[in-house]
Amino acid sequence: MAYGTHEVLGGVDLDVAAGEVVCLLGPNGAGKTTTLEVLEGFRVPSAGEVAVLGQDPARADDAWRARVGVVLQSWRDHSRWTPRRLLEGLGGYYAPYAVPGRPRPLPADELLGLVGLRAQADQRLGTLSGGQRRRLDVAVGIVGRPDVLFLDEPTAGLDPRGRHDVHELVHRLCDLEGTTVLLTTHDLAEAERLSDRILVLAGGRIVADGSPDALAREVAATSEVRWSRGGERFVHATDDATGFVRGLLAQHGDVEDLEVRRASLEDTYLEMVRRHEQPGAVPPARGVEVVR
Repeated sequence: MAYGTHEVLGGVDLDVAAGEVVCLLGPNGAGKTTTLEVLEGFRVPSAGEVAVLGQDPARADDAWRARVGVVLQSWRDHSRWTPRRLLEGLGGYYAPYAVPGRPRPLPADELLGLVGLRAQADQRLGTLSGGQRRRLDVAVGIVGRPDVLFLDEPTAGLDPRGRHDVHELVHRLCDLEGTTVLLTTHDLAEAERLSDRILVLAGGRIVADGSPDALAREVAATSEVRWSRGGERFVHATDDATGFVRGLLAQHGDVEDLEVRRASLEDTYLEMVRRHEQPGAVPPARGVEVVR
């Protein structure tokens, strides 16, 4: 995807399997939202091929669109509507595309319960809080019981309870409905909690692809062992944490505050982006350090 001479995306190659939850991570401006918009059919790519559910999204028909759900970062509606009225109205567009085993739409009352808006069902949208509006955004995205769901920052602006509810809903859609989910987020804990696979996008290209554990092993095969002894704190990087700890305990039986720390998703993500921005840079090797 290019705007004039500025290339936003270049060679973004990916496959997402049915029922998979894939998270797209990347710094601001990396092209995450543009990637989703191409896959949703809102933008036509400058070059390349795109297929979602077997069709080119930019040219797909209404039957295809009935199988796709989209939760945008934000959207506008009429402040005098109510959640129930909005969902019932939108749901009517999906009814002609119901198929055996996948009736459409989801009943409005059931949907309101799923997203935690049953008490606000008949309030005007203009009176809802920001978090309640975000819950409604999610409800709009799944009213048609989509086969594929795109989530762009789905929990932005939600409190911890709201984030938990959305996470539970995503798990429910995948486990019970077989929904395929592609999401973007800046919340790395959310990405790790939800995703089967993570794609790291930097500079308009996918620079990493794998499960959170696989990416962590790729970035840092070593673990960090921390311990205290004689009032001093020590830290050591090792490829064999179990073997090192056994040797440590055999040599010093009075070790305290023993901790083995593996690379977190945040460590992994930052290292992936650093490698892209500073190719060839190698982190310094570390031996045993005394931390006072």
